[in-house]
Amino acid sequence: MSGGVDSSVAAALLVEAGCDVVGVTMKLHHDGSDLPDRPCCSLDATSDARRVCQALGIPHYVANLVDRFGDDVVADFVAEYARGRTPIPCVRCNTFTKFRDLLRTADEIDAPWLATGHYVRMGWHAGARALLRGADPAKDQGYFLWGIAREVLPRLVLPVGGLAKAETRAIARRLGVRTAEKPESQDICFVPDGNHVRVLEERLGASAPALQPGPLRLQDGTVVGTHAGFARYTIGQRRGLPGGFADPMFVVAIIPEEQAVVIGPRAALLARAVEARSLNWLTAAPPAAGDVVRVQLRHRARPSAATVVEAGADRLLLALDEPVSAVAPGQSLVLFDGDVVLGGGVIERGGASAPESGPSGQRRGLPILAA
Repeated sequence: MSGGVDSSVAAALLVEAGCDVVGVTMKLHHDGSDLPDRPCCSLDATSDARRVCQALGIPHYVANLVDRFGDDVVADFVAEYARGRTPIPCVRCNTFTKFRDLLRTADEIDAPWLATGHYVRMGWHAGARALLRGADPAKDQGYFLWGIAREVLPRLVLPVGGLAKAETRAIARRLGVRTAEKPESQDICFVPDGNHVRVLEERLGASAPALQPGPLRLQDGTVVGTHAGFARYTIGQRRGLPGGFADPMFVVAIIPEEQAVVIGPRAALLARAVEARSLNWLTAAPPAAGDVVRVQLRHRARPSAATVVEAGADRLLLALDEPVSAVAPGQSLVLFDGDVVLGGGVIERGGASAPESGPSGQRRGLPILAA
């Protein structure tokens, strides 16, 4: 229970249904007092969760996951930016902290089920339990949950996954839940001011290569200026780039070993192929070469059609039916079969064209846009 309306309503609905419920809040930071006015992860949020539990007549515990969260989420966030990539810490938090470490806490208190306020649903796929997208497309969180272990699925309970946000708030009002009007958390919990560079400076030091000036250049290698540190940029970014070109310019590549940021026109952002690694599958039969799937390459993007070109133990290569803009290394690639979340991986690179077949059906290369 984060102290927000979604997990509060999830707990309230389960209590109303006659379930034996225990509320657990994750302590993720050494001192939540440095996160004022935050809907989650602050001392106030923990207090809200405790008061909701008191009103519901259920026990409330706080699980100290500071060290694990720091290792699995914060440290990875910093390391990815240092490599010139754009991570999604919420995916790591779901994968490790919420659906691994919190499940261990459930085991410690003999709780057979783990309920959350996520906007996803449970269903069936090929005769097995499966994760489905939330019923409300505006709130669906399936994109952020591809990394959880498949063994977790039979133990999940998702009371608000079939609701729209407005319905959740209406239920909160009906049940008198104190967090009914609480605003949503939109930013990264450990970046309360939205300034990720501050976190990098604290962890890496201001003299880290990722934060030092370097060449800003065109795709042909022409240097057109100096950037303020490649960790301040991401693929597709336009803000902060120099003008004076015939067309608007965007970040099209980050080359950390050269401390270089490459810029180009909008057309240079289009990818027809994408490679992902660090794969995880939520269904018993992972996609295979030749399968046609729906793929989502960033949050809020609509899934689009793609063909699986190569599917190995830890490398997935897709040919996209239509070009997709701003494919950023470090972001998530998630595959769907209708509403079923099949799984996904971490984007390594996007290609300017679909791979071509070589001898014996092998594929030749992946023209790189961003490395």
